[in-house]
Amino acid sequence: MRRVIAAALVLAAAGCSTAPAQPASEARDGSSPAPAAGSGSIAWGPCTDIKRPDGEPPAAQDKSVRCGKLAVPLDYAKPGGEKIELALIKLPATGKKKLGSMVFNFGGPGASGVDTLDQAAKALTTLRAHYDLVSFDPRGVERSSGVRCGDGAEMDRFTSLDTLPANEETRREADAVNKEFASLCQQHSGKILPHIGTVNAARDMDRIREAVGDAKLNYVGMSYGTQLGGVYATLFPKNVGRMVLDAPLDPTVTFEQRTIAQTRGFQKAYESFLKACVAEGNCEVGKTQAEADANVTRLMNQLTTKPLQVGGRALTQGLAATGVAAALYSELTWPFLERALGEALKGRGDALLYLADSYTGRDPNGNYSTQMTSFPAITCVDTAERPDEATLRRTEAAALKISPLFGSEGSGGLCSVWPAKGSDEARHVDATGSAPILVVGGKGDPATPYEWAPKLTAQLKTATLVTYEGEGHGAYLSGSKCVQGLVDAYLIEGKMPQKGTTCPAA
Repeated sequence: MRRVIAAALVLAAAGCSTAPAQPASEARDGSSPAPAAGSGSIAWGPCTDIKRPDGEPPAAQDKSVRCGKLAVPLDYAKPGGEKIELALIKLPATGKKKLGSMVFNFGGPGASGVDTLDQAAKALTTLRAHYDLVSFDPRGVERSSGVRCGDGAEMDRFTSLDTLPANEETRREADAVNKEFASLCQQHSGKILPHIGTVNAARDMDRIREAVGDAKLNYVGMSYGTQLGGVYATLFPKNVGRMVLDAPLDPTVTFEQRTIAQTRGFQKAYESFLKACVAEGNCEVGKTQAEADANVTRLMNQLTTKPLQVGGRALTQGLAATGVAAALYSELTWPFLERALGEALKGRGDALLYLADSYTGRDPNGNYSTQMTSFPAITCVDTAERPDEATLRRTEAAALKISPLFGSEGSGGLCSVWPAKGSDEARHVDATGSAPILVVGGKGDPATPYEWAPKLTAQLKTATLVTYEGEGHGAYLSGSKCVQGLVDAYLIEGKMPQKGTTCPAA
């Protein structure tokens, strides 16, 4: 069960036209194009530091998987200056007819593409028969000059922060912790902070395209990866090959709009979880949906004054809410969430704390990945917005009306105290002149609400939208044979789905 939980948390991921497109990465004579002049090279070798779910032994790894490094400019305004190294992973194609490379970004911002692609390998066997599958840790993430903001104890303070009750005392504590966190980020990673963000990550992806020898970038972006793909297509429209954007973000939304939309999305998913739990009978959370909701509310309120002790750690209300939200990303984790909440209601917080740790990137030894530090670092650089106190309070009040559980501010004001300046360049996308782009949006997606899918599609100008009627964050790896079939047909054969295509729930 834990392996399923880990994978679900990380991947957190009708008719067709009859005119297949030319494979984007092949030259017209079928030969592989040479890397562009001035591109770097990747020295591929064995992978030695892959992080696998539940500490699986290295022997479990596919021996054909390769890892490598690519040097790119720290500051693209000074291309001949200091370099940083991007960490990459490659799963070589298994078939005889190669179409080039397929680059993945699994979301975040802040998720390790190196670790995630290794974990997702079995779900991508169809694509791997035709492509070398490639992913990377974007700049500021893990092995690619990952942003660090203190030690394990300092990160524990940040991640365990209570968001309830939504009163002045809770807000003052949140403000203090946010300032401390931002200061630690500057102290430990000040050099990289101004140079991360989606625009530079898109430039890095074009360097990766050159280094793997592809004339065009074939790409699958999930969640945040859709914004990265959109920015790439804006900067390099002529270099776009076959591109799929799953669980799309609308980069134009404001802080307030994003907060309200995501609060509504998580509340809807939470209600769907409770409804499904009760419908199956013997729901550990409550006999009726109203009773189950009341029990969860009671649990959260109790945890604000009396956290549950778990092996010397405290399951706070903040961690419990994180655990609930984490499990709502996929229907696969709903049974585990039922069990976790049922146990917590009886005074045992182990399972709920495990869910929270999986989301925050904390291992059993108290060490953190850069998941929780890269996220704000990239997010805050990607916007010039710095919400003032009035905006934060107004947004929180509106969100709390939608969801008392998910509407409290928490770290929502972090960008207001962030030490690096932000830019709105990554918030504007227009892929005019690019090859066709396939966008997939889910009606029951809590993290990237469906309303964002048609908006991103329209902004790109060259995109076609497929709608998935099911639950969960991301459709391609949801188990939907309809979505997977449409996406694979486009990526492998170039068959773009017809406009208005819809796939039923899996």
